[in-house]
This record gives sequence, C-alpha cells and structure tokens, in this order.
Amino acid sequence: MNLFLDSFWRALAYCIRPRVIALSFLPLVLMITLTLGLGYWYWDAAMDWVRSGLEANSVVSTIGPWLKSVGFGSLKLVLAPLIVIFMVTPVIVLLSLLTVALLMTPALTLLVAERRFPQLERLRGGGLVSGAARAMGLTLLALFAMLLSSPLWLVPPLILVLPPLIWGWLTYRVMAYDALAEHASPMERSEIFRRHRGWLLLMGVLCGFMGAAPSLIWASGALLAAAFVLLVPLAVWLYTLVFAFSSLWFAHFCLAALHALRGEAVASVVASPTIDVQALPLRHEPDCASR
Repeated sequence: MNLFLDSFWRALAYCIRPRVIALSFLPLVLMITLTLGLGYWYWDAAMDWVRSGLEANSVVSTIGPWLKSVGFGSLKLVLAPLIVIFMVTPVIVLLSLLTVALLMTPALTLLVAERRFPQLERLRGGGLVSGAARAMGLTLLALFAMLLSSPLWLVPPLILVLPPLIWGWLTYRVMAYDALAEHASPMERSEIFRRHRGWLLLMGVLCGFMGAAPSLIWASGALLAAAFVLLVPLAVWLYTLVFAFSSLWFAHFCLAALHALRGEAVASVVASPTIDVQALPLRHEPDCASR
C-alpha cells in the first residue's frame, strides 16, 4: 500500500515538470503539422471526391432543394468540409498518439530513473521490437476477451466491471513491461509481476477510468460541430497528460519495486553465513623430499 500511494503522489508531482508538460504538447504539434501538410497536398482532391459522392447520393439530392426552400441551403455547402474533417481527424489523432506513446514512455522512465535511481543497473531485459510485438499480441488478446465477454454486458453490474478489468489488465501488462524493459532482467520482471500483480492491475483499472474523461470531451466535440475545433485538441492534450501520468505512475512503482528486490538480494547475500576456513579439512601436501 505504501508503494502504491507513494508512486501515485510522485507521478502526480512529476506531471508539472517542464519536460513532462512539453511532452504532453507533442501530439498537438504533430496534429498541426500533419493537418497543414495533408491540407496543403490533398484538401482539394478530398473535397472534390466528397462532393462528387454527395451529388451522386439520392438522399442528399432529395433534401437539397428542401433545405434551400426553408433557408438552409448553405448547409449543403459546409457539409463536404465537415465530412472531410470528421474522416481525417481520427486518423491524425491516432497517428499522433501512437507516435507520442512510443516516445513518451521511454523518456519518462528515463526521467524517473535519473532522478530517483541513478545507481540502478540496467540489465536490458526487454527490447523495443519485442515490446511492440508483445503489446500488439496483448492488445489482440484483450480485444478477443472484450468480444467474448460482450454478451455478459447486458447484466447491469458486469458492464461496469468487465471492460475496466480487461483494459486494466492490458494497461498494466504493457506499461509495467515498458517501465522495466531497460533496467530489469526477465526473471526480475516476472518476480515483480508475481509479487505486485494485484496492485498493478488496480493501477491499470484506475488509469483506464481516468482515460475515459478525455473520451467524453471527444464525444462532445463530435456532437457539437461548432466546438469541434476546440474540444478535440483539448481532449487529445488531456489524453496525453493522462498517458504521461500513467507512465510515470508505473515507472515510479516498478523501478521502486525493482530497487527493493535487488536490495533484498544483496541483504540475503550479506546475511548468509560465511565459510569457516579453519573448519575445512586440510589436504596433505607432500614435501619436497618425497617428490
């Protein structure tokens, strides 16, 4: 419990550090860059493609004259840009968040290690490629579990329990692995997972609930087209901040657990009984005259 609360408050305090705040704005910078680049090269082509599709659509062709007769003919003009924006924005956000996720977790883990555990030896028990493959496999497994358990969601209490548990399990397995990949050996990582599985799962579930708040803002931006431009970047920034907090929480918890585990190993070696050399049987060595 002490490790759980200590790592929580430390992660919260680290979120106001300039490096963490700068990393939290990184997806917004990527979003603006991608938006300007794609808009410069593909906006006209995308608009022509959407307009041709709308003109060929019988429903739009039917309601177009009616909208014009009631004074809302301008809605047809803004329909094509809105469709392009709604189609492209999720792709841009997803690419930005994936890029930040690959960059942020190692950087935040390094920050925690440099400030709290500078003497902690790096055994490099996990690599970038193996970690990405492992995260992909665990994600597919979690999606399968979600699909398999979806009929149980009709029972009112279970819909509030099963999805958070599944995503919490996925969060702790991925983030705890990333937090220990640079410093822990595979055996140390397995031991930490065995000892602290309950606390790590609870951390994953809580991080999953915190990640739901930006999703509500995202949904509001999708429903309120006028506020879409403001609410979606706000949701992306908050989601990145939650992701940064989650990475810091797991980094503080896992590195502290690793430090304690190695401290136990050193203490056990020091406390082990030393060999009494005088009690060992002496081996008879022949003298020079007998050779």
